[in-house]
Amino acid sequence: MNEHVQSARTEPLFNPLAPEFIRNPYPYYERLRTMDPMHVNAHGAFVASRHAEVSLVLRDKRFGKDYVDRTVRRYGPKIMEEPVFRSMSHWMLQQDPPDHTRLRGLVVKAFTARRVEDMRPRIQQIVNETLDRIIPLGKMDLIEDYAFRLPVTIICDMLGIPEDNRELFYKGSRDGGRILDPVPLTPKEIEAGNAANMMAAMYFHQLFELRRKQPGDDLITQLLQAEEDGQKLTNEELTANIILLFGAGHETTVNLIGNGLLALHRNPDQLALLKATPGLITNAIEEFLRYDSSVQLTGRVALEDIEDIGGKRISKGEAVLCLLGSANHDTAVYPDHPERLDITRPNVKPLSFGGGIHFCLGAQLARIEAEIAIATLLRRIPDMRLDDAENPEWRPTFVLRGLKRLPASW
Repeated sequence: MNEHVQSARTEPLFNPLAPEFIRNPYPYYERLRTMDPMHVNAHGAFVASRHAEVSLVLRDKRFGKDYVDRTVRRYGPKIMEEPVFRSMSHWMLQQDPPDHTRLRGLVVKAFTARRVEDMRPRIQQIVNETLDRIIPLGKMDLIEDYAFRLPVTIICDMLGIPEDNRELFYKGSRDGGRILDPVPLTPKEIEAGNAANMMAAMYFHQLFELRRKQPGDDLITQLLQAEEDGQKLTNEELTANIILLFGAGHETTVNLIGNGLLALHRNPDQLALLKATPGLITNAIEEFLRYDSSVQLTGRVALEDIEDIGGKRISKGEAVLCLLGSANHDTAVYPDHPERLDITRPNVKPLSFGGGIHFCLGAQLARIEAEIAIATLLRRIPDMRLDDAENPEWRPTFVLRGLKRLPASW
């Protein structure tokens, strides 16, 4: 991907931070899939846009993360001295086995199907209380006032963040998504990332001390006890992965709810169908994930020479950027007009939560949160309308695709 389209006929390139791309990336993806499905971008990385190659790379053990090497190649050796990049290097999301196996093993118990399913009453309670407060006002920002508060409250519950501290998180900035984009950050953006990371680290260090003195039935307490049981969770790993869990625990869900509601209101026939047939909500969530994925891209690095993927040879150490949003619109898998929203579409299995060993831990939680949030909203405010459905304000990020605001009234 490159800022300058040198030749649209032979090099279907695009700037992933350009406003027109942020508004609607899918025509650009279609061009990539058709003309250059294993495109090599200006930084020498392969860009996989078809479902077949994306799915293979996500699951193939010949690919890994190799985060430090990948980041040093992009920014130079001094980049790992920056606190935000050093912290990210400890994320389980960026680790390969055996570290990934060890870190994920410590948190996976909090996200079992049974534990997540047991959260339904609490999720419904938060949604009801939020709507009780909002409905008399006659208007809201669907992102800040609704989609954001639910998953932030749930992840605060899971981490054991005290009620008195939560207003900090409800009012927190949502400008951190750029850190994940494949376009290098400016020095100013790195500085902002460092500041946000250090503030989060300071808060969580204080919370760790509280939970050491006052253990609770929460994930932070469990991880602190695992650390003390000698499972080699260093303080840096603990801090980095709590920051990851807080961010990942709400970012994708906020975007899923917002993108799903926008898609419904831009397709009145589908909105009417879901209101008339509420039982379609589970399938509708899968279609929202496919239609406008909350996460558009994830990356891998070849751990050995690989002779043929999509007709290209990939050498050890070379990166592959997997366009999840593009794979979800591939006609080879979704032959019936993938550009259309169809909440009755059969066999929808989007790649929005990744695949292989890095498949999103919180995928089922995000689905349930979105299902309850959207179904309850449509039931309780059936006459709600979006004030600017045709030209909404998107966040200026690529990897995390979501709306900055979405005003609604009734």
